[in-house]
Amino acid sequence: MDVLRLRDVTKRFGDFVAVDNLSFSIGDGQVVGFLGANGAGKTTTLRMILDILRPTSGAIEVFGGPPGRDKASEIGFLPEERGLYRGMTVLETVIYFGRLKGQSRTQARNAAHPLIDRFGLAPFAGRAVEHLSKGMAQKVQLAAALVNFPKLLLLDEPFSGLDPVNQSVLEEEILAAARRGANVLFSSHVMEHAERLCTRLVMLARGRKVFDGDQEQARAMLPGRVRLRAKTDPSGLPGVARAEELPSTGDGWTDWQILLSPGTEPGDLLQACTEKGFALRDFEAHSATLHDVFLHLAGEQQEAARP
Repeated sequence: MDVLRLRDVTKRFGDFVAVDNLSFSIGDGQVVGFLGANGAGKTTTLRMILDILRPTSGAIEVFGGPPGRDKASEIGFLPEERGLYRGMTVLETVIYFGRLKGQSRTQARNAAHPLIDRFGLAPFAGRAVEHLSKGMAQKVQLAAALVNFPKLLLLDEPFSGLDPVNQSVLEEEILAAARRGANVLFSSHVMEHAERLCTRLVMLARGRKVFDGDQEQARAMLPGRVRLRAKTDPSGLPGVARAEELPSTGDGWTDWQILLSPGTEPGDLLQACTEKGFALRDFEAHSATLHDVFLHLAGEQQEAARP
């Protein structure tokens, strides 16, 4: 059974369509990147999953039924807008959220202490949240999201405000939660985090889903690129869609940026060079990044939306 399923979900605010006919599902311990630019509809979708907002049309199932407060004990949520009580201490905060999710005080306390230790917050356990830095407060919020060992973990822009060291800590916690059996959906507009973490990607642009698949499938949507150094123009080689000459080094060799034809792999071009006796000094293949793919897909969606 899927932990989460959305079917043809649309959310309108007056004439504005924030989420447009969105369908996807999550299960089997996946880490799913919910990716898109600011305003793409990611936060609105997460709020509908949590039953904070109701869809205008379509259906959402969480653990096989409609969203609601009865699912709280199995869900962890890190909102983009942090929601901590400033006067509470770090330890009190994490215990409080555990209690909200159905744990006894003893269960919440026993779960809170290891989380606080792992996040480097033990020296500040008795300090009020209002006296913490933004990054430290965010780690408290994450501990509060994990205290109930959720089966579904929803993270809205979780890396915002964290320095690179703490971003790495958070990445490891996301992977650890998945290893424990949690299904993770995290929204982000930073593709590098998704490249390191995700088994699957769902990309939104202007409220519509533009991609749903794994990283290999995403990169395959764009032709490969090769940078090579040669003495002659490679434009006529099989599989070359476009060859751009780069500034010369003046040593008789020229650098070229090659855009491969659809279906052509860098290895195919290298083999063609060998078979035709095409002299090379350097040959470097470049895969498309998720950032490249997203810009391509978002651009297509923007073109389709123009009158």
